Amino acid sequence: MEITIRRVIKEDAAVFSALSKKTFYDTFTGTCTEQDMDEFLEEYFNIPLIETQLEVEDDYFYFAEYEGTPIGLVRFKEDYEEFEAIRQWKSLELKRLYILKEYHGKGVAQQLMDFVLDYAYSNQFEVVWLGVWEFNFRAQKFYDKNGFTFTGHSHPYPISNTPQTDLWYWRFLNK
Repeated sequence: MEITIRRVIKEDAAVFSALSKKTFYDTFTGTCTEQDMDEFLEEYFNIPLIETQLEVEDDYFYFAEYEGTPIGLVRFKEDYEEFEAIRQWKSLELKRLYILKEYHGKGVAQQLMDFVLDYAYSNQFEVVWLGVWEFNFRAQKFYDKNGFTFTGHSHPYPISNTPQTDLWYWRFLNK
């Protein structure tokens, strides 16, 4: 399946917000109360917040588009704030990678992953890291397939009042 990957601009904030909410909801529905889900989606994927984030030049938001329609998204940036152990390397955090359910298994996530890894190699990053929900085995298998391994570290990632835990994975890049 051939997709186009393009950078999200401020005028895309509403579409990015809607796609983020849909893909996150589809991934995590049933893991928390509906009220917690609604609160989380509104807090982290609201349009004003996304517009503000899009103004940061080195915070990268991209759509995966099929026939001109966004069907997936990725966000990445150089960030060390959450994971103290990563500070010793030049590190790129893969913050989000979500695909609409109807496009799972069609290679869209792989194309986005390849895009992120190409960016990391081109910009001399030493490691790419990410958080993945401890019970999202499909995503863990995907990251394993792409050379990521569990770091031995985890962190709380609650959905509002519902406790959840993310595992930190990393992939060291050979120069």
